[in-house]
Parts: sequence; structure tokens; C-alpha cells
Amino acid sequence: MARQPEDSTAAKPVAGSDSALIRELATLLDETRLTEIEIERAGLRVRVARNVSVAAAVSAAPLHAAASPAAAAPAADIAKHPGVVPSPMVGTAYWASEPGAKPFVDVGSKVKVGDTLLIIEAMKTMNQIPSPRAGTVTQILIEDGQPVEFGEPLIIIE
Repeated sequence: MARQPEDSTAAKPVAGSDSALIRELATLLDETRLTEIEIERAGLRVRVARNVSVAAAVSAAPLHAAASPAAAAPAADIAKHPGVVPSPMVGTAYWASEPGAKPFVDVGSKVKVGDTLLIIEAMKTMNQIPSPRAGTVTQILIEDGQPVEFGEPLIIIE
């Protein structure tokens, strides 16, 4: 946690209302599973961050996997897979356009460049994530409604 006035490089003690803001941001950090939040208002800049091991973030096993050599690869190697589609943003990933609707893709789906793979909601905006390549979806690495980080592997297309 850091508090830094714009006009001074020395940190001052945290006032009561400032500590309430920091506690609120820390709670928001926990609720959203984000690793860092920074805000600035009225000349006060507050940054709340948590240390997260990168290995822990990519060590999750695939949730939907087809019988392929890539499915047997260690989870840490998934991020290096040539067919991986990484998340272009932080947000919440959804497989379909609305709850109960047919998913955009399933394991085994054939996709073309530009086909919508999933949606990531970021700041109340639904962002369609297009396929960067043509091929077959062999793995879906996330759950529907799961928070995702920038660069996190989402899908593998071979």
C-alpha cells in the first residue's frame, strides 16, 4: 500500500478517511481477484497491490481438454503453446453472449480468423475476443464467469 501526495515525495501518515479508502480498495481487490488497484483523486494517489506468484496463475489444469499431446503437457507449458490465445485484457470471461445461450465455441469447434471465441467483460463493457487463427479448439482453459488477467491463456487452437 502506498500513499503519495502529488506535491511531496515523502510519505505522510495515513489519515482516518485515507485508511478507510485503503481498506475499501483492499476489499475490492479481494472481491475482484485483481492484483493491483490504483486511484488518484484530490491530489491523493493510492495504490493497493498484492504479490501473486506467476507460476500459481498458470498452473491451473485445463478445464476442457481433447485427447491430444497438448492436453498431456504440463500446465506451465500451456502459456508457451503455439496455438494459445491469451487474454488481451483484465476482466470476466464468458463463453456465451448471455446466460443460458449456446457457447461461442466448444472443444472440437472449427474456427476461422475473426470468429468470436468468448466475451470478456471489462468496466461494464462486453468485449468480443476474436480468433487470431483458423483451426480447431482443442482446449478451453477457463471457466464461464471466471476473472482473467492480461496475458492469461484462455483457449488453445490447433
